[in-house]
Amino acid sequence: MTPTIILAMVAIFIVALLLGIGIGYVFKQTFNKEAQEKLREEAERIQVAAKENALAIELEAKDKALQLRQAAEAEILRRRNELSREEDRLQKRREELDNRTDRMEKREQAINKRQSFLDKRSNEIEKMHSDEMEELQRISQMTIDEARQVLLAEVEKEARNDMARIIRQVEAEAKEEGERRARKLIADAIQRVGAEHVSEVTTSVVPLPSDEMKGRIIGRNGRNIHAFEQAAGVDVIVDDTPEAVTISCFDPVRREVAKRSLSKLVLDGRIHPAYIEKVLKQEQKEVERVMAEAGEQAAYDAGVPGLNPEITKMLGRLKFRTSYGQNQLSHAVEVSKLASVLASELGADVEVAKAGALLHDLGKAMDYNMEGTHAMLGAEFAKRHGVNSRVVNAIASHHHEVDQETVEAVIIEAADAISGARPGARRESLEQYLKRVKALEEIADSHKGVSQSYALQAGREVRIFVKPEDIDDLDSIRLARDVAKKIEETMQYPGQIKVTVIRETRAVDFAK
Repeated sequence: MTPTIILAMVAIFIVALLLGIGIGYVFKQTFNKEAQEKLREEAERIQVAAKENALAIELEAKDKALQLRQAAEAEILRRRNELSREEDRLQKRREELDNRTDRMEKREQAINKRQSFLDKRSNEIEKMHSDEMEELQRISQMTIDEARQVLLAEVEKEARNDMARIIRQVEAEAKEEGERRARKLIADAIQRVGAEHVSEVTTSVVPLPSDEMKGRIIGRNGRNIHAFEQAAGVDVIVDDTPEAVTISCFDPVRREVAKRSLSKLVLDGRIHPAYIEKVLKQEQKEVERVMAEAGEQAAYDAGVPGLNPEITKMLGRLKFRTSYGQNQLSHAVEVSKLASVLASELGADVEVAKAGALLHDLGKAMDYNMEGTHAMLGAEFAKRHGVNSRVVNAIASHHHEVDQETVEAVIIEAADAISGARPGARRESLEQYLKRVKALEEIADSHKGVSQSYALQAGREVRIFVKPEDIDDLDSIRLARDVAKKIEETMQYPGQIKVTVIRETRAVDFAK
């Protein structure tokens, strides 16, 4: 390709390029003008719409502002009215308080004036009282303390005299009525109850067919008698008593078992250690059966059904127990019958009285082997086996070891005393009798003003002679009551003890 052509082509290219640029510029200018025109129109339209929206928003804001202003003005008006009413009310209250304060000040001034007047009068009265007391002391020639002591002594003396007279009158009436009713009740109860007389024993005698049997009982080198004593827990006394041996033991049940066993061995003739143990076991079971039957029979005789079998078994052990010569099982039945009569006469619970009286000495069946008093032991045993709580209290309280909670407990205590104090019921050893009589006289002599005292009627009465210059008639009444109370607190005795105080005044003169 020639340079001319190339140049021509370059020139054409340049011309075409320039022409394209020119056309593009023209087109660009034309397009920019149309776009600007459109943009201007769109802007004017947006500006118009914005002005319209702004105007609408402004109008709406003005409406809301007007509404808020109107509401605020209404609220302010309402608050202003309320404040005005509250201010009026406070003003009235302030006026009332001012009036009340004025009245209080006037009243306080009046009270101060009255208090001053009262203080003045009080001082005058105290001065007058002091002058009068000084004048009274000058006239009576006694101080206030001395006059008070004289007055108190006179009042005390008069009160003591009145008290003694009232006590004597009440005691006389109570004794008369109480003794009358008690004699009637006790007489009715004793007449309706039949009782036996028994004697206390601590030994049992076993008869023998001949004196030769004593040697067989002793055995070679004493082995039989030693085996018997060891197995039975008793003492066998073989002495010069013809055709008899004696069994001694403090436990009546063991003594009864030993007596039955030895009697059976004597009849059988076979006496050796092995057979002795066998017979003792058999007789132990037999005695337990006898005791159970005795307990059931006692409950039947006393009219107390429904007892626990363990209680009837323990009750049956009293068949072989005595106290001061009185059989304890017979005593229990007797007390039950007496308590039944007394309870029916006094309107108390007869069933509780009978049951409590029958079981009141139940603890004596176990106090050989256990610690504690028979009343508490019996009460605990009865409570363990479901006995009524009122009956348990009667058992525990019949010797005042606990408080008596029912009238039946008091009736049982009285029936127990009647059964033990009736003639022939019990006997007392000479030593115990002498101790009781001596204790009675010592209690009487321990009181001030007693010159002599004597125990009479086997310790059923104590007679006290007093010094007339130390004890007057009213003091004699108090002395009798004090001695009786001390006897009740410190001594154990059947029945009752009469306390008689004798005051004798003698006037002696001589004719010359």
